[in-house]
Amino acid sequence: MNATGFGAALDELTLARARRGDEAAFEAIYRCYARAAYSLALRLCGRPDLAEDVVQEAFLKAMEKLASYRGEAPFGAWLKRLVANSAIDRLRLERRWVDPEFAGIGEPQQEASSEAQVEALGLLSRMSAPARAALVLHELEGYSHTELAALFGRSESYSKSLLSRAIARLRGLLETEAMPVPGVERLEEPR
Repeated sequence: MNATGFGAALDELTLARARRGDEAAFEAIYRCYARAAYSLALRLCGRPDLAEDVVQEAFLKAMEKLASYRGEAPFGAWLKRLVANSAIDRLRLERRWVDPEFAGIGEPQQEASSEAQVEALGLLSRMSAPARAALVLHELEGYSHTELAALFGRSESYSKSLLSRAIARLRGLLETEAMPVPGVERLEEPR
């Protein structure tokens, strides 16, 4: 079974062609990773229009920085970081990071229904941008608190506090809505 999303393997020939400026090769890369990039951007930004802009910016950055990709990590992981950084940069520009009180779940499990996915995205959209980003990046994308601190330009304590409050907010939303969302009951308080 072939991996999908950011876990999809990129063959060396396509990568080499893209590095030489071959538009067809870059189009193949886009087709391979665009859906995963949009999904991550939507989970982080909470708005489809903003997510589309983030994906476009991330792929433009990828084209510009392709020569700097050293292959130390899988290409999908490198691209995922570009998407996450683009989303955070965009949200900072919109000054959506200022909420000191931190006022969604992301790609639900494959067996989750479309209705559950919509409910999960709805819950995420009701969270502040920093809380949503911390929750998605830590719980779903596997970012460490050190990595989150670097992305936010803050301390690890900030990252842990932000995640803890995001989880508490999500639990509160779930209790208020009485919605079972696949995977949410497994969220743990940060260590």
